[in-house]
Amino acid sequence: MKIGFDAKRAFNNNTGLGHYSRTLITNLIKYFPQNDYVLFTPKVSNKFNQENTNNLTIVNPISFLSKLFKNIWRGNWVKKDLKQHQIDIYHGLSHQIPIGILKTKTKSVVTIHDLIFERYPEQHGKINVLLYRYKFKYACKNANAIIAISEQTKNDIIHFYKIPAEKIFVCYQTCNTIFMTNKSEVDINLVKQKYDLPNEYLLWVGSITERKNLLTVCKALKFGNVKTPLVVIGGGKKYKEIVKQFLVENNIQNQVLFLNENDAAKTDKFKNSDDFPAIYQGASLFIYSSIFEGFGIPILEALWSGVPVISSNVSCMPETGGNAAFYVAPFDEEAYANAIKNLLENKSLATYMIQKGYAHAQKFTDEICTQSVMNVYKKVLA
Repeated sequence: MKIGFDAKRAFNNNTGLGHYSRTLITNLIKYFPQNDYVLFTPKVSNKFNQENTNNLTIVNPISFLSKLFKNIWRGNWVKKDLKQHQIDIYHGLSHQIPIGILKTKTKSVVTIHDLIFERYPEQHGKINVLLYRYKFKYACKNANAIIAISEQTKNDIIHFYKIPAEKIFVCYQTCNTIFMTNKSEVDINLVKQKYDLPNEYLLWVGSITERKNLLTVCKALKFGNVKTPLVVIGGGKKYKEIVKQFLVENNIQNQVLFLNENDAAKTDKFKNSDDFPAIYQGASLFIYSSIFEGFGIPILEALWSGVPVISSNVSCMPETGGNAAFYVAPFDEEAYANAIKNLLENKSLATYMIQKGYAHAQKFTDEICTQSVMNVYKKVLA
């Protein structure tokens, strides 16, 4: 089988879509080495390095016009390259497939991570919403199969775009395997020193936007008079300033550490997430307060890292965390405060949740998740 990928995100994205693309391609090569894999990308970078892989080919735009109009090449003209390389199946890893691919001999699969812009259009801007809607809807209607990364996303595809359920396959994603290895106490302490982290801390990870709901967690710290510092990994703009204003007004600005502002965050080990497992494993507990997600990969990273998880009880979070997380209503600051204090004070409960978390994480191993995607490829080509 010769499988092609829209690999733009794999080479040029540091967040969830990039991690998903890199992890899936790497695992497919690992578990199914009998196939040939071709990565189509307008630009190559060192974010994704697969040297010495005999069954991997990287394809860039080569004609003058394709180089000049790389987005058009990716969204349309790449069909010529698919034909030239005799691609059996093309996987759009992030919501998009080439226009007109249905009329070619190449079968296609598209991964839809979420339809958050349909639920919260006011957070994306009118032009972006229209553009996203066209791309996502076109991909869903014209791909031979759709991979949804959660039941939540599958239900949204059916609801918003009226796609038949039998065309959609839920294939859960795994997290980077670096989170599956226990760090030594020495390594954790070295990372704590590098980022000037306290000995005990709470951890929150995500882009600092309204949907991620960091403000409620900060309100919980104030409400419950929680003294354990909160470490935040993620960037933000307008909403981040709202959060900071609340912290200053309530005189708890020193209790929340924005790690992206640390000088150590400028290093490659932070940018490439290499230090994240030690940061996770050094935390007393992990908080994921989002009001809506497609999957919520940081929950899985925390479960693998052996950290108790507190999460909101909406969207896909209970799907990702299963019975291994402590769930609260997303805007209930009192509930968050009580959950934080309970897990910090009740060590036996924290240990029990860590054990349940590790057991639940076994449902999302890289082998299981990769096999589910390969099953979709085989079904499309059958």
